[in-house]
Amino acid sequence: MTTTVRTVDYHTAGEPFRIVAGALPPVPGDTVAERCATAVGPGGSAAAPRRGALDDIRRLLVQEPRGHAGMYGGFVVPPDDDGAHFGVLFWHKDGYSTACGHGTMALGAWAVDSGRVAAPDDGDAQVRIDVPSGRVTATVHRDSGRTTGVTFRNVPARVGARKVPVATTLGLAEADIAHAGACYASVAARDLGLEVSRAALPDLVRAGREIRSALATHPATWHPDGPLLSGVYGVILHEELHDTPSGPHQRNVTVFADGQVDRSPCGSGTSARLALLAEDGRLGPGEDLLHESVTGTVFAGRILPGGVTEVTGTAYRTGEHAFTVDPHDALGVGFLL
Repeated sequence: MTTTVRTVDYHTAGEPFRIVAGALPPVPGDTVAERCATAVGPGGSAAAPRRGALDDIRRLLVQEPRGHAGMYGGFVVPPDDDGAHFGVLFWHKDGYSTACGHGTMALGAWAVDSGRVAAPDDGDAQVRIDVPSGRVTATVHRDSGRTTGVTFRNVPARVGARKVPVATTLGLAEADIAHAGACYASVAARDLGLEVSRAALPDLVRAGREIRSALATHPATWHPDGPLLSGVYGVILHEELHDTPSGPHQRNVTVFADGQVDRSPCGSGTSARLALLAEDGRLGPGEDLLHESVTGTVFAGRILPGGVTEVTGTAYRTGEHAFTVDPHDALGVGFLL
């Protein structure tokens, strides 16, 4: 019997997001966080989940020849309660994540574009989504019946630690740690003699891996809600650009999981940057961070009272797929190089 998995694919500012909304194995749990723990499996971790029927689908969709090491996606699951439209389990090449801003934007666009959530031809529609780190909202902006943008409102962001010394093969740097649904370490690229560019990507990825490893047991990476939300998920290597009339302007590359590069400016990573900039006094009420990715795409982010952040970007549908696995195919769910 041939296995078939259907997906709808989007990209948000260049970063892919593969949506699976049906025909999933049962994922026990009363909340999305509990379902994420189920997906990880007993004795597993978010970056090294245990094998199982659900994880076989993740690996099928992210690994070659049906995916690639930069693929990202989510399984649509029931919400925690009827206050949200649905829940989602975010995944990537190594396992699962507790937050994903670009994925939330893609899911908001998908929910409205597909008619799952009603929306006006002109105006905004709110899509409430339960994720492992809490409840987030995607406000989908519409004009003449078309989705023109999405604003992601994250769980509250908080600063964990500042100027943490971290040694790399490129030299000593200082990391700022912030939690924004997932834990991010921010490091100025120039401190390592780097610029945020495509040409520098090999060195940026190497630095990101080394920083993540060096901070693995740092107490500031611990989250009070437990190990699922703890530990450095992504390293943001950033550089300053000229400020705009509305606020700071920065470029970054976010290296997450085991050396995966975010093609977008990183939604939840932007939330982490907003918390740090606000604490520095560089971002106030009514001001926006213009946040560029290594590919040149842009998010605009702002901070609201209580540490809540909003990030606005665009998400576009790229296709629909019916992926199959022939039982005679020796490659099975695929491989990664």
